[in-house]
Amino acid sequence: MQNRLMQNRILTGVRSKIEKNFGEEIRFFKGWVKNPKNVGSVMPTSGVLAKRMASVVETHSGLPVLELGPGTGVITRAILQRGVKREQLYCVEFSPEFAKKLLQDFAGVNIIEGNAFDLETSLGNANNLTFDCVVSALPLLSFPKALRIQLINDLLARIPEGRPIVQFSYGPLSPVPPIGGVTARHMEFVFRNVPPAQIWTFRKTAAVKTEKSAN
Repeated sequence: MQNRLMQNRILTGVRSKIEKNFGEEIRFFKGWVKNPKNVGSVMPTSGVLAKRMASVVETHSGLPVLELGPGTGVITRAILQRGVKREQLYCVEFSPEFAKKLLQDFAGVNIIEGNAFDLETSLGNANNLTFDCVVSALPLLSFPKALRIQLINDLLARIPEGRPIVQFSYGPLSPVPPIGGVTARHMEFVFRNVPPAQIWTFRKTAAVKTEKSAN
């Protein structure tokens, strides 16, 4: 009896340590098992990748920031550490489980359980806001090309000209096919992520201004 009690205490201690040190990974894996298409990866985003994604935020713009697919909040935390005020960060998360945990972990941040491909509905009263930039961890390659193009066009209409959408992907090429009026640039290859990831930015192509010569 005494040995069994001792074993139970040891097992309880081991479980507590695992949950404390790997709770984020466990939650992410459970989310992936439940809905692999919308989660996209078995492992959560690394801190290195999150910091690079957050680096595009212009904290002096005075505009709010839009994050899509925050998951367990690794990039959310990096955006806040960048200097964005909590009330200036809007996060749209499709998974009810992730959204609930984000609400617990990031008090004051605008956590929205909704569909990033229908922001007009998901953002509600915040639909008409202009955002400084968009930071996206959506698994775009899991969705049809037409839907990806529609999303990028929608997001670019919500940020000032010249400001970026930053998106990471596990594929070797841009996760969004060429779009007229949109410039896609490869920003960085982040090896310190599982799996290694490519970071891309998308911006409105600057209009070329021409003057008619005098006749």
